[in-house]
Amino acid sequence: METINLMASRHSAFYSPLISCIAGGFLEKEGLEGTYRPAGPGEATGAEVASGRMDVGQAAVSASWGPLDKGEKPPVAQFAQINRYDGFIIAAREPDSGFNWSKLHGKKFLHVHGGQPEAMLRYGLHNQGVDLSELDDIDSPGGDEMMRQWRDGQGDYFHEQGAFPQQLEHLGEGHIVASVGEAVGPTAFSSLVCRWDWLDSDTAKRFTNAYRASRNWVNTADPMEVAKAEESFFPDIAVEATAAAVKYYQELGTWSGDITIEPDLYESALDVFSHSNMVSKRHDYGEVVVPPPSS
Repeated sequence: METINLMASRHSAFYSPLISCIAGGFLEKEGLEGTYRPAGPGEATGAEVASGRMDVGQAAVSASWGPLDKGEKPPVAQFAQINRYDGFIIAAREPDSGFNWSKLHGKKFLHVHGGQPEAMLRYGLHNQGVDLSELDDIDSPGGDEMMRQWRDGQGDYFHEQGAFPQQLEHLGEGHIVASVGEAVGPTAFSSLVCRWDWLDSDTAKRFTNAYRASRNWVNTADPMEVAKAEESFFPDIAVEATAAAVKYYQELGTWSGDITIEPDLYESALDVFSHSNMVSKRHDYGEVVVPPPSS
């Protein structure tokens, strides 16, 4: 059976459509088997894919704008949408059914700094009338390290993808109060990338069939069924927390629609990055995005 190597820039239940290509058995149905791993320190998913060390990676359309800003062709093709909303969630120390974003003022805000997570957060806060630069923030790389920081008492508010906030709720250590995805609105948040010369291969077509089926499944299946299938991928997260995260993303519409990267979502992502002056011009959709390979 042919092996396809998959890499994620970040590892979370937010990327269940990619993870469940393996966990849900969809690759096997196409005569493929998969390896999966998150990018390690100093690794860039796009570079690993462009080099041929990995076949498919989780990235974002924004990753292609840096090379285009320099007048260079992006090293990878963006060929399928994963998430059409930002997946970061805000948790607080105490329940707060009346939360509004202005409550971040005067509090310690533990959030992921840099790159797309910060750009999206800044834009979402702007939409809510809050300037991120005016908040008292604490830097974090996210993930397990952010969980450690929170448990050490750092921060009044917490900013991470599911199922980390759901895990805090499951353990009684935090309470979800807001959604960055709702604050930003639909956007091309994360996508799949591959080498340009890989697009026309039979493997690419079979992978795309598997991925389309996987994304549809995680969007429509019982959340606990998805969580149990993925349980081995998240050994430090309770299966109930993963299920809660899957349910949250289903209800948000994160995985709805086709896997094609939609032009209006691409333009929305440009709006986000233009707001933070992180892109020099509005690069054309066709310079970045290609249709999903089809059999």
